[in-house]
Amino acid sequence: MSLIKFVASKSFLKQLGLAVVVLILLVFGIMQWLKVSTNHGEYIEVPDLSKKTINEVQQVLEDSNLNFVVLDSTNFNPAYPRYSVIEQNPPAGNKVKEGRKIYLTINPSGYRKVSVPKVIQETLRTATSIIKAVGLEVGEVTYVDNIGKDMVLGVRFEGKDIQPGDLLPKKSKIDLVCGNGNK
Repeated sequence: MSLIKFVASKSFLKQLGLAVVVLILLVFGIMQWLKVSTNHGEYIEVPDLSKKTINEVQQVLEDSNLNFVVLDSTNFNPAYPRYSVIEQNPPAGNKVKEGRKIYLTINPSGYRKVSVPKVIQETLRTATSIIKAVGLEVGEVTYVDNIGKDMVLGVRFEGKDIQPGDLLPKKSKIDLVCGNGNK
């Protein structure tokens, strides 16, 4: 039997037709299964979680059938409560599938601690720049009799003398004791 006669035979055409019908039914069945298993067309709107604590977030997301993952803490932001959500991904209002993870960035409990720089025996101007560079602020500047005009002689925090290397919360105000140029 030649190849042309075989391809034109009734039994081959029946088998080919049957294979096409099975393939179409298989593809249609898989597509229907995917629609059901992936909840095609069913979405949940992501709630706004900003300024909410972890406990509040957990309750809101459980009610919405969503999950969350805390990515990291960021630099302290005084505009947000401590341990509250600063940022979320995906953002509020987006539509997601049930069970989706919402990634959160949390506000820490306070400013991180920074080391007091060595500013003793520096000029007031230089000391101010160094202090601001590490994230601290200059508070009150007091003057005492000393030949070095505007020379930093001491550093204080909340009325107590502090030394270079001591740790203070970032944005703390430190007071400087400087010379007034008199003997």
